[in-house]
Amino acid sequence: MKRKMMAVVLMMTMTAATVCGCGSDKGSDGPTAELAATSGSAAETATERQNADATAGAVYKVGIVQYVDDASLNQIEQAIEAELDAKGAELGVTFDYADYTFNGQADQTILTQIAADLIADDVDIIIPIATPTAVVMQSATEENQIPVVFSAVSDPAGAGLVADNNAPGANVTGTSDAIDTKAIFDLILAANPDTAKVGLLYDKSQASSLGAIKDAKAYCDENGISYVEKTGTTAAEVQAAADALVAEGVDAVFTPQDNTIMTAELSIFEKFIDAGIPHYTGADSFALNGAFCGYGVNYEDLGTVTADMVIEILVNGANPAGTPVQTLERGIVTVNTETAEAIGLNYSVFKDMCSELVETVTAENFE
Repeated sequence: MKRKMMAVVLMMTMTAATVCGCGSDKGSDGPTAELAATSGSAAETATERQNADATAGAVYKVGIVQYVDDASLNQIEQAIEAELDAKGAELGVTFDYADYTFNGQADQTILTQIAADLIADDVDIIIPIATPTAVVMQSATEENQIPVVFSAVSDPAGAGLVADNNAPGANVTGTSDAIDTKAIFDLILAANPDTAKVGLLYDKSQASSLGAIKDAKAYCDENGISYVEKTGTTAAEVQAAADALVAEGVDAVFTPQDNTIMTAELSIFEKFIDAGIPHYTGADSFALNGAFCGYGVNYEDLGTVTADMVIEILVNGANPAGTPVQTLERGIVTVNTETAEAIGLNYSVFKDMCSELVETVTAENFE
C-alpha cells in the first residue's frame, strides 16, 4: 500500500499541488446485509443483474487512500481489497487498486498530493480511510465529481462530508465507525463503581474525537465524575500526556477512535498497566495494542461494507448522493486479557452489556 509513497514525497519537494473539490446526485443501496434492507425488490434485483452483465469484463480504477498506519486502518484496507477481489471474480470485472493505493502518513501535504495524483490517473472512485483523508478527497473532487466512498468516519455530517447521513446529497458517502460514548462509560463504572476521576486522552486536532470527548464530559458532569484532559499531536506528546494522567492519579482513561493515540498506543499501554489504570477506547485495535478495553464496530466488517458500496456505485450505477451512510453494529467489546490480568480487573460483567465480548492479547497488527 505504500508503493507510491517515495514518488509522492519526491514530487512534493519539487512542486506544490493545487487541487479543486466535490459534486454529483442520486443513489441506491449496496449488496451487504446492511444495505440489502433498503433495496431488494425483484425488479431491482433483475436490473442489478442486467447491469452486471453489461459491465462484464470491465476494469475499474479504484483509489484507496489510508490516513496512517495503525492496526484498525490496516484491517479496513485489507478487508476492502479482499472484498473487491472476491466480488470482482464473481461479477467478471476487475477492480484495479494496486496502482492507486497510497498512505498519507498523517500529513496534509502528502494527502493533497495523493489526491492530485489520483485525479491525474483518472480513477473511477476514491476510497479515503479516516476523517482527515475523506475531507481532503472531498475537496479534491468538488468540481470533477469523482465518487468518494469513505470508511471509518466517526461523524460524517459533523465533518461536513455529507448533508445528512440518510441523504448525503453530493458525490460523497461511505461508512461510519461512530461509537456510543455513554456505553463505554457504563463499562467503566461497571468494572469499578468507585471511579471518581477519568482521564480524557486524545488529539484535539482530530475532528473525529471532539464529539465523543464532548459526550464524555457531559456523562462525567451528570454522574459526578471529575475529569482531566490531556492531548497530544505527536507520539512524544502522547507519551507525555499519558505520564501526566498517571501523575494525576486518574482511575481510568478514555480515548475515542483517535488515530494519533492509536499510533502511539504501543508506546503508552505499559505506563497505564504499571499504574494499574485501565484504558478504555473506541476501537478494538487499541486493545490489540495493549489497552485494557476497546468498544465499537468490527473494522473488518466495516471495510467489507465499504467495498460493497463501491461495487454498488461502479457496477450497478448507484449515485452517492442518495446512498445512505452505513453505520455498523457498535456493541462489540474487545478486552486485552494480558492487560486485564496485569491490572487485576475482572471484566466478566461486560458479557451482559454488549452484543459480543472478544478477548485478545497484545500484538502490533491483526492476523
